[in-house]
Amino acid sequence: MESNQIRINLIAKRLSEVLLDGQWITNTNMKDIITDLDWEKATQQVNSYNSIALLIFHINYYLDGVLNVLNGGKLEIRDKYSYDMPPIESEEDWNNLRNQFMSNAESFVEKVKTLSDSDLENNFANAKYGTYQRNLDGMIEHAYYHLGQMALIKKTILTQ
Repeated sequence: MESNQIRINLIAKRLSEVLLDGQWITNTNMKDIITDLDWEKATQQVNSYNSIALLIFHINYYLDGVLNVLNGGKLEIRDKYSYDMPPIESEEDWNNLRNQFMSNAESFVEKVKTLSDSDLENNFANAKYGTYQRNLDGMIEHAYYHLGQMALIKKTILTQ
């Protein structure tokens, strides 16, 4: 590992753990949570909580928007639209969302790996959003927050 890549490699590893393949802290990850859910369970609402599908849409919305910035584009996402999920009315709709999430998660982790540690100190899209470090740490924390929700919702659905 190159010395100028130590921090970025740790960030990429943490992102991969929460999104795709981790078992360290929570003994699960988002991919594991959604892999075996059919569309009816994924869209099932427990009490007043968001469904797992809606939480995956929400996380994917941010992955897609931040990935656009990492690829040299502008920050075009807005928080107020992050839950505006089109209806999921079939297994095909769910599979499309699930596949888009997994593709974006994989692309996101791979793109983060191409950054250097010095990139972490640069402003992200605009100085008012802070540094790349702050935004990538925020993505990880945000993902873990919703992973916990998804794990509890799934456990509730499967034990009903």
